[in-house]
Amino acid sequence: MPNILCIETATTICSVAMISNSGSVMEKKSSEKNAHSAIVTLFIEDVLKDAGLDYTDIDAVAVSKGPGSYTGLRIGVSTAKGLCYALDIPLISVNTLQSMANGLIGKDSNIDRDALLCPMIDARRMEVYSAIYNINGEEIRETKAEIIDENSFADYLANNKMIFFGDGAVKCSEIITHPNAVFINEIHPSAANMAFIADMKFQKKQFEDVAYFEPFYLKEFIAGIPKVKGLRS
Repeated sequence: MPNILCIETATTICSVAMISNSGSVMEKKSSEKNAHSAIVTLFIEDVLKDAGLDYTDIDAVAVSKGPGSYTGLRIGVSTAKGLCYALDIPLISVNTLQSMANGLIGKDSNIDRDALLCPMIDARRMEVYSAIYNINGEEIRETKAEIIDENSFADYLANNKMIFFGDGAVKCSEIITHPNAVFINEIHPSAANMAFIADMKFQKKQFEDVAYFEPFYLKEFIAGIPKVKGLRS
């Protein structure tokens, strides 16, 4: 396995992992809000030190490409691209939801082989970013932004157990009440969960164009209009 630095900043969790050719995984993560830009480079230095590696030992940088927070994705991708430029190494992108599904598969060996996995990222109000995977990590339904109601995923739930997880699943548990729906709370985006996918893409040389790669926002960024106080006519 090559030395791959993995960066995950798509949600409120900032996570960095160093996957070394020895097979070890060093990870640092924090759920502190609005701190990604301040801590991501510190985490990179920490995981390199813990792995006994230097920047020049990195073979590639993998970044969680989204969907997720506009600001978080910009920070992660900008950091990854900067390292790739400076070190002249390839850039690998990993779908955030696919990485989450891979994390659940690696963590729980007792999952029903016929179950469908639905990672969810909170997209505010009753909207989530979600996709559906099988137990082998293969995509069954593409990534979508969707508003959840009592009929969501009805066609899939009619014939399969579905496991919902991620911060978007928390708010859906009271709305999706089908007996085949199972909710798990502790699975969140993690740089360490990117390792398998990143290594597979490295071996296949599935690299991004560092100059032109952009995060997978899924939705356009809409900035809020600040309230102006004290205006007089």
